Amino acid sequence: MKRPNLVTSLLQSTFLFFLLSVSIVYAQPLPPPKFDGFVYGKHRVDWDAIQIEAFLDPVCPDSRDAWPPLKQVLALYGDRVWLLVHLLPLPYHDNAFVASRALHIVNGISNHHYTFKLLEWFFKYQEKFYNAQTRNLTRTEVVNEIVKSATQVVGSSYLGTLESGFNDRKTDLKTRVSFKYSAARGVYGTPTFFINGFQLPDAGSPLDFNGWKTIIDPLIGNKTTKNSDNMHYFL
Repeated sequence: MKRPNLVTSLLQSTFLFFLLSVSIVYAQPLPPPKFDGFVYGKHRVDWDAIQIEAFLDPVCPDSRDAWPPLKQVLALYGDRVWLLVHLLPLPYHDNAFVASRALHIVNGISNHHYTFKLLEWFFKYQEKFYNAQTRNLTRTEVVNEIVKSATQVVGSSYLGTLESGFNDRKTDLKTRVSFKYSAARGVYGTPTFFINGFQLPDAGSPLDFNGWKTIIDPLIGNKTTKNSDNMHYFL
């Protein structure tokens, strides 16, 4: 068989790339109707406050360890900071997607208070859903266990809603949007934190309370002190 020359090969490759690009563009869904993430707390979001974004996996041990000091920070600074949590179900945690989907379901039927109560429940009992512990369970058995546990958090009256939520494609899509949003931001590990849109170093590792203070105190000082420059942390 005659081998194609270099020009022909380049033209074929260019045409194939064009077809793939077009198919990818047209396969993209519309933007979601709501910005991804769960806002922590009941206070009104002040857009002049310092924004913390946390990318967490509900069955990730490092996400679990990062949560208590992060809550301490939120309690300390009050309305001077606000938190937006994004879920990133890591693919090597077998049950991360199901757990994240449960959080989206609960968030859709109740206020964020129950969303974070369920997140904390996962952090407390996440070992039940590690890969080794669920190796011999079917996906349905895992979902049923999560539904039963979520019902204990939000109340038995929501049992039917939780069960139907796992049959609702919308909750599946919301969980996928969270994953794709994380990927679009270049996040590949949990926990990962952003402050005012800038990613903190050491992604995938918890940050302790003193570490948070070291970062946030200068930023709060900048709001009242002119001509100071503390942006070196991000540079």
